[in-house]
Amino acid sequence: MNKKQKFTQAYFNEADPKMEITTHNTDLKRRLRRFAEQYPDLCRIIEIDEGRMSVEIDKTRCSFKLTAPYSEERKRQLRESGKAQGIHTRLNTEGGEAHG
Repeated sequence: MNKKQKFTQAYFNEADPKMEITTHNTDLKRRLRRFAEQYPDLCRIIEIDEGRMSVEIDKTRCSFKLTAPYSEERKRQLRESGKAQGIHTRLNTEGGEAHG
């Protein structure tokens, strides 16, 4: 399967307290499996098939985070704060890429 064929889908409606998530994403499958093991009353694995996993999970345990892009002013403040904390210097000395 190529990456375009590996999907994640979430199905839910306003009436039911549960939702179904089907995914090929390895990290999400691992996290859902661990959550189902820890909280079987809130999440259960429905199916595992051909690299895909489906779970039924309490809707109150999931959220969708929408993140607005940072303004240029906010980016500038973050760069300055990082430089003041020595992050820029540490990245240079650790062989990482430094920005700023």
